[in-house]
Amino acid sequence: MKKKLLAGILALGMTAALIAGCGGSSSGSSPEGSSASDSGDKTITVAASASPHAEILEEAKKVLADQGYELKVTIFDDYVQPNMQVESGDFDANYFQHVPYLDSFNEMNGTHLVNAGGVHYEPLGLYPGTKKSLDDLADGDTIAVPNDTTNEARALLLLQEAGIIKLKDDAGITATKLDIVENPKNLQFKEFEAAVISKQLGSVAFGVINGNYALQDGLSVTKDALLYEKEDSLAAKTYVNIIAVKEGNESSEKVKALVDVLKSEEIVNFINEKYKGSVIPWK
Repeated sequence: MKKKLLAGILALGMTAALIAGCGGSSSGSSPEGSSASDSGDKTITVAASASPHAEILEEAKKVLADQGYELKVTIFDDYVQPNMQVESGDFDANYFQHVPYLDSFNEMNGTHLVNAGGVHYEPLGLYPGTKKSLDDLADGDTIAVPNDTTNEARALLLLQEAGIIKLKDDAGITATKLDIVENPKNLQFKEFEAAVISKQLGSVAFGVINGNYALQDGLSVTKDALLYEKEDSLAAKTYVNIIAVKEGNESSEKVKALVDVLKSEEIVNFINEKYKGSVIPWK
């Protein structure tokens, strides 16, 4: 859930369109003229973001086909229509978001979407800019962080785990720069759109980058990041990307089949081999 929650909501809530981190008009349409209502029990229609979600689903097609299911995937370039399409019944499920975004979307739009199962998370990492090692961190250095509330909080929590700063005890997943209570090196935190931070590394000491954007820009979390969110971190547990469906459909046979395949050994191995730690299967 390649994946801006609170800031996107605040910025675009007035427009009747919710946009999160990771809107605009959709590039998608009902797949091959099918909908959830007329596709039949053995057809599964899913709205997804391009990477890594649609890529993972393409791999899942092969496994589902062996079970007698036809998986149809439609790519959307916004984070509003995939939810509205599932709410309307035009799609069986979507795959692009995490639970906090889903909950906020439901609250603001009166939709009835639920989590049918977690699939993966995309760890944020701290990447070198003009400085190549944390040992080189100097007084007054600048670190680039995402400018949306969700991902900025994740960045600050990551820096706290590294002992670089300390946040208020109750800051948690809504932390902002105002929650920093200890900053011994007087670091400056410069906010950028999450998608462009990798382009700013030449002008800052370090940058905190989302896993999906790192992947798109040729960076590897495990090879290039100095630090990254671990599987047992608060952020990883909170922002796992899910299969979302309309309430009442989470126990349908085809939705259960979809989730089971996405959590299967075949797909776990595919994710690990293709994304090399930039996308991590959720257990």
